[in-house]
Amino acid sequence: MTVMSPIPRGWSDKEIPSLAGKVFLVTGGNSGLGFATVKALSAHGAHVILAARNVEKANHAKAQLKGSIEIGIVDVADLESVRSFAASITHSHLDGIVLNAGVMATPLKHTRDGFELQMATNHIGHFALSGLLLNKLQGSRIVSVSSMAHRMGDFDIARIEDQFRVMGDDALKYRPWATYGRTKLANLIFTHELQRRSDAAGWKISAIAAHPGWSNTNLQSVAPEMQGKNLNAKGANLVNRVFAQSAEMGALPQLAALTIGAIPGGAYVGPDGLGELRGHPKLVRSREIAYDQRLGAELWRISEEVTGVRWQVTFDS
Repeated sequence: MTVMSPIPRGWSDKEIPSLAGKVFLVTGGNSGLGFATVKALSAHGAHVILAARNVEKANHAKAQLKGSIEIGIVDVADLESVRSFAASITHSHLDGIVLNAGVMATPLKHTRDGFELQMATNHIGHFALSGLLLNKLQGSRIVSVSSMAHRMGDFDIARIEDQFRVMGDDALKYRPWATYGRTKLANLIFTHELQRRSDAAGWKISAIAAHPGWSNTNLQSVAPEMQGKNLNAKGANLVNRVFAQSAEMGALPQLAALTIGAIPGGAYVGPDGLGELRGHPKLVRSREIAYDQRLGAELWRISEEVTGVRWQVTFDS
């Protein structure tokens, strides 16, 4: 028997229904996939909180967009900033959040909370933010933006906090790309564990992950720029322009994950082309380690411990 996919073949943002009256939050909404996501949501009538670290860049992005958009300033790598931002949100309900902000393969750097920068940005800050907003997310969607690079990542279940911090001997063995892969694996483990907990607790949250394939964004140029290698950054941008799909196409999986109601919680959405590098959205599958329930429970426990954010809100029935 053929099982129908919840995502129509060739689906695009043109098929998003009216989102009038809905409120969404997108981190990293000022550029790349985040900007394309904000643009599509607002074009279909949603009110969108465009969250970004830099107020000037956020305002510049907003000036290029139409629709109902508000600016939110947050550095997801800084837990104090995350707490302040979460407390500033006055909407009683959010219909969905897209945990999109990220950095990739950066030189070793630690945040003021003592975490390795990639892990702080890509996982820890987003875990804290969505947990702090839990009481606004009943019946909503939490979309985590992962990557094919999760296949390069791993976790030692006995050393998760050490792998969050990367100090001492771990710092001497630091590998930017392997660490990036670990953060993207964390996004998937988080998604599956969140869905299990939502189902058990009755939060009515659909946790879904998505990845953009190879898309033309500024993500690949951040690490060279941090190292002062501007020529490398320019080269990365040139390669992207020639070979990668557009940011608008890359954003389709996360838009599908957010707006197609038939996609079940715990799903993973990526491009349908060769090697999942480009194309229209379809359901895909992550590495088996991402579904490991024991690892998911331990990653969650350590994430709560280091952030101080407990996912314990009870919703009114």
